[in-house]
Amino acid sequence: MAHIKPRTLSGFMELLPPRQVQFDRMVEILRKSYSLYGFTPLDTPAIEAAEVLLAKGGGETEKQIYRFTKGDTDLALRFDLTVPLAKYVALHQNELTFPFRRFQISKVYRGERAQKGRYREFYQADIDVIGDGALDITNEAEIPAIIYKTFTALGLRRFKIRVNNRKVLNGLFAILGLENQAGDVMRTIDKLEKIGPEKVKAILTDDFAVPAQAADQLLSLLSAADPMAALEPFRGQNELFDQGVAELSTVAKYMSAFGVPEDHFMVDLTIARGLDYYTGTVYETVMLDHPEVGSICSGGRYDNLAEYYTEKQLPGVGISIGLTRLFSVLEAQGYLNDDLITAPADVLVLPMTEDLTAAISFATSLREAGVRAQLYTEKKKFKQKLSYADKLSIPFAALLGEDEIAQGKVTVKDLSTGVQETLPPAEAAALVRSALAARAGGAPIREP
Repeated sequence: MAHIKPRTLSGFMELLPPRQVQFDRMVEILRKSYSLYGFTPLDTPAIEAAEVLLAKGGGETEKQIYRFTKGDTDLALRFDLTVPLAKYVALHQNELTFPFRRFQISKVYRGERAQKGRYREFYQADIDVIGDGALDITNEAEIPAIIYKTFTALGLRRFKIRVNNRKVLNGLFAILGLENQAGDVMRTIDKLEKIGPEKVKAILTDDFAVPAQAADQLLSLLSAADPMAALEPFRGQNELFDQGVAELSTVAKYMSAFGVPEDHFMVDLTIARGLDYYTGTVYETVMLDHPEVGSICSGGRYDNLAEYYTEKQLPGVGISIGLTRLFSVLEAQGYLNDDLITAPADVLVLPMTEDLTAAISFATSLREAGVRAQLYTEKKKFKQKLSYADKLSIPFAALLGEDEIAQGKVTVKDLSTGVQETLPPAEAAALVRSALAARAGGAPIREP
């Protein structure tokens, strides 16, 4: 029989066990952090009716979506977690309690060209707060606090949350007479960091007919050391602008009260995001030592989540972390904490007699004490058994020979130091628990 060469499709992440443990630890921390703020877990189907996912229609979504038929049913794999959330809220709006706060950490699928940092199957970690007709601005200030709490819990320290408000930008464009070119101007100023102000001005004036004076005013404002102070001269000239400035001030003020240190956030007027989606506060989070990576967490305020499914106004605010991409970036930059215990067990129980009863009983007692135990009963030489533990980085071995069984004891060997002690089973379990607590290894991310 001819063998098929095993392979993993490009754009799909497949990890070896130690890395999978690190990834799962990150997911565990995200779940815990989100839960601290009153978010409930949600799990929507990976497959939906194509018409549901493509309700908005057109654009890149239709090109990238995985679509197929089963019988006469037109189906598609979800390409993000926001559209399924919109469907879910519209479907269950009469059963949900608002504001509805949910988190979801799940795989999504995009049929785009696989390349570094871009995957066809990847995890997203999203939180959203959905209001029933209205949603207080406080929610927009709380979101950065959740970003800060989440990333610090993961072990990341050197990052900054950049905040803006779309109403400020739209109002400013109106004041400067740039309403007709708003989309083009916004896309151009988004390139400021990459190409610099001179090239941005050239594009604005040459390609989009922005008057030189308006371009200079705009670029001066965007580069101001104190953005909030720089906005003041424009107050009173446009209602939308004034509303945006007030919202941005409120968000900045409350962020400090929510526990976000001032050195971890900044008002950045160049942040635009989702030209046809976000309507208020917008966020981007960057790693200070690796700005080339771009945003590792982004999102913002939107006014009508489920407009394609219901007449009901459902405003919301949310963020998304591309978890698979973030994990690959952290691995490439040496940020993953390799001191983290990634072994599948804490103790490898090695019976040294034909009768396995004592070994089985000890393994059971370890598990009841909350210690992960694996019983190894393969017919191998003792050296091979220890080699097995070493390859899996299992920190302890428990030996039960005739002498130990006769004494009602067990020999526990620390495989990192070679030190061993013969103790009663309860004391042996306590010894292992104490040693594991001291070696916990900390958070899954450790900055170099």
